[in-house]
Order: sequence, then C-alpha cells, then structure tokens
Amino acid sequence: MNVELLKEAVVDIKKSGTSIVFSSHRMEHVEEMCESLCILHKGKPVVHGNLKEVKQSFGKKNVKIQADFDLAYLQEVPGVLKYKSNLQGAILQVDSEEIAAILFKELADKGFVRKFELEEPSLNDIFIEKVGASYE
Repeated sequence: MNVELLKEAVVDIKKSGTSIVFSSHRMEHVEEMCESLCILHKGKPVVHGNLKEVKQSFGKKNVKIQADFDLAYLQEVPGVLKYKSNLQGAILQVDSEEIAAILFKELADKGFVRKFELEEPSLNDIFIEKVGASYE
C-alpha cells in the first residue's frame, strides 16, 4: 500500500514539471516511473539514456507463445538465445525481430496458436545482462 502511495506521489510531482532523481534496485518501479535512467555497476554507468531507447537498442526481444502443441523444437532455431517452457507454452529470447518473424512462420503449419506476442526486454533482463546479477 505504501509503495503505491509513493508511486502516485512521484507521478503527481512529475506531472507538475518537476525533475525527480529516483534511486532504486527495483527495476519494475524504474520502468513504471522513469523516462531516463542510468544503471550503475560498482559506481560506473553501464546503461544510460531514455528508457524506451535503451530497451529498443538492447536488440534482444522476448516472444511469448501459447499453443496446443509442443514448442520445444523452437529452441533449435538459429537466433533463439533462451527457451523456457511454462504451463501455457513458452517464452523465448531472440536476438532480433527477424528471428521472431521466422518463429511465426515456423508455427503456421504446426497447429493452433493461441498467442504470439513480441515484447521488449524488461529492464530487469537488461540489468542482469549488463551487471551479471539480479537484486530480486
């Protein structure tokens, strides 16, 4: 409850045109409230800039797929960096949008696909990649 109140207060102050310096290791809060960011590792910046541009320039994307058939074969597609199955299907990390398009074509003749979603990496994904650890 207190976290939500704090976030609302920060957003209200931001709307008034005030610049706010916000320090947090909770990447989901940074994503919700910040336009620009700087991730430090041992006192040195490893990522900085506009949040949207940082996420777009990371290159790697996540693809969420829900289907009525086994998706494990997709981990063998060149350009698939990570594969994690879940109860509904799988989440794959790919190195580009072009690989996502290849996956989409691969799925076309295999069966019913309930969901195919391409999303930018989370800030936590970027943090882990750049710093090599997670605070969560």
